[in-house]
Amino acid sequence: MPTEPNKVPDDPPHFGDWQPTCRSRLGPARGVLGGQLHSSGRTTRRGRALPVAAVVGLLALVPAAASGAPAGQSRAGSAPLPPPKPLKPFAGTSLAGQGIWHSIGRSVDDHSVVYETVLAVPQEPGVVAGIAWMDTKLLRPTLYSGSISPGGFGWKYTAPVQTSAARTLVAAFNGGFQFPSSDGGYFSEGKLVFPLRAGAASLVIYKNGSALIGKWGRDATMAPNVVAVRQNLNLLVDNGKPVPGLNPYDIWTWGPTLGGIPNVWRSGLGETANGAFVYVAGPSLTVVELAALLVSAGVTRAMELDINPWWTFLSTFAPPTPSGLASPQDGADLLPGMIGTAARFFDPAWARDFITMSARSA
Repeated sequence: MPTEPNKVPDDPPHFGDWQPTCRSRLGPARGVLGGQLHSSGRTTRRGRALPVAAVVGLLALVPAAASGAPAGQSRAGSAPLPPPKPLKPFAGTSLAGQGIWHSIGRSVDDHSVVYETVLAVPQEPGVVAGIAWMDTKLLRPTLYSGSISPGGFGWKYTAPVQTSAARTLVAAFNGGFQFPSSDGGYFSEGKLVFPLRAGAASLVIYKNGSALIGKWGRDATMAPNVVAVRQNLNLLVDNGKPVPGLNPYDIWTWGPTLGGIPNVWRSGLGETANGAFVYVAGPSLTVVELAALLVSAGVTRAMELDINPWWTFLSTFAPPTPSGLASPQDGADLLPGMIGTAARFFDPAWARDFITMSARSA
């Protein structure tokens, strides 16, 4: 198992001096807000996928990708990334073991590829956020589509995860908002379900298994080697800093919140300078707190994913043998308060998009 460096990074970003008027006091083991089932994508609209021929025609009109595509190609499997460095807790918090990474889930070529830790959230007593770091040199993401999000049927990659994919599955996590609430597009398996929006925060997956998170049109553009694009709102973190103008009382711009309060379950996905992916989720978070957690975890760019308790989750899988099949029985959620179990990814009735992280082919 790789050794863990002892150096602690500089002070994490501050949340500021604001005091939210409404907040949940739920701790990590109880981190589920009560109330009715509610998604950030309250308006459901079935997407009409463009035929493959139409998408190919669109690609012919688009120049080769700018900075995004070469960066994606250069990251295709190689030596593993160095393990993440310990995170410095936020000032004013006290939680034993916070910021210390622990390897979890299936290893790849005897290397740990997923590490998890927690951080206590300042000004939110008892609230703990979960953080998962993923090695994109040894893992490749796959976008799974659902009949509700993005809509339609006939997807190759959709729940349940098939046996062939379960053999290399290491982790899986939620996607973004339903459409049109995501204010972005969706492209996968040659289908442009919703138009891609310039400037939108985007998870871009390339044919060789590499991926990036960035601003569409600046960090990545459409090219023949792009196999999937999942957009959701605008970037939450850019150049290693929260984007300007974030409002801790926001209950709409960054997703309609359950109960109309700013502190809800939120999730986000970021990319570090060396290409690792970092997933963050937790209960009773404002968008300001989510951004600060992602920056504290070392990301340079990040996007918010889904919010509210039913739609924020990450599971890792640790089969008894290195080549064993991942299953709900050997799955574990990032936080105990996440609704449901790892079985969600193996449920044929699951109708929302999600992302898997699987071992790259040798």
